[in-house]
Amino acid sequence: MMGELVVRENRDGWVLLTLNRPEKLNALTVDVFRELRAHVADLKRASDVRCVVLRGAGKCFSAGHDLADIASGEEVPSRGWHSETLRLMEKLPMPVIAAVHGHCYTGALEVALACDFIIAADNARFGDTHAKWALTPIWGMSQRLPRRVGVATAKRLMFTADMFDAAEALRIGLVETVVPIDQFDSEIAALAGRIAANSGFSHAANKRLLDATDGQALDAGLQWEVMENEGVGPDMRERIATFTGKGR
Repeated sequence: MMGELVVRENRDGWVLLTLNRPEKLNALTVDVFRELRAHVADLKRASDVRCVVLRGAGKCFSAGHDLADIASGEEVPSRGWHSETLRLMEKLPMPVIAAVHGHCYTGALEVALACDFIIAADNARFGDTHAKWALTPIWGMSQRLPRRVGVATAKRLMFTADMFDAAEALRIGLVETVVPIDQFDSEIAALAGRIAANSGFSHAANKRLLDATDGQALDAGLQWEVMENEGVGPDMRERIATFTGKGR
C-alpha cells in the first residue's frame, strides 16, 4: 500500500490522482514525487484505465516546489529524477489531464504541463516564479511552456514572474477550458468519463503518434502517420456493431 501524499481513486474506467498535502498547499517534495512515480509505474501496466486526472486536495492544485526543501538541500535520487518522473507520466498510454484550481505556480505548473492538457477552475492562478528566487527550471518549464503558449509568451511569463488568472491562461492557450469552481468536480468526472468511453487502443496510438511527430515538418509527419499507423483496435468491430445496432 502506498502512502498518503498522492491518493489514487479508481473510477469507472478512469483514475483520479490527488496531491495530498493540503496543510502545505500541496507543496512538492521528493516524497510527493516518489509516490507520484510509483502510481505512474502502476498505471503504465493498467490495461483497464483509459484516462487519468491529476488534481490537488484542499484549496489548490499546488503552490509549487517546497522552498523549505530546496533551502535545506533536498536529497534527489539522481540528477534529472524529477524531470524523468514527469516524462514517465507524460508517456503513459492513456490521456493524463491536469485539473487545476487555486494556486499553480512554478514547479506545480511544470507538473501540470507534463499532462496532456489542463482544465482550470475559474479561481485558478498560474505563474512561473523561478526568476523571483534566482532559480532555473529543471523539471521541463523551458521545453513545455513554449510548446504550449509560444516562445514569446513563455519568455514574458518567465522573465516577469507575473501571476495570472484562469481567463488569461485560457487566452494564451495554457488551459483548454475554464469552469466555475462550484462545478469543478462534476466537470472533471464528465470529461474523464467521455474520454474513458473511447478506445484505449486509440488513445495510446494517438499519443505515440503525436509525441513522435511533434515539431516535425508536415510532410515528414504525414509520412510517419502513413508508415507507422497502428491499424485498428481489437474491439473495433464490437464498437461499430454496438453503434449500428447490430451488436445486440
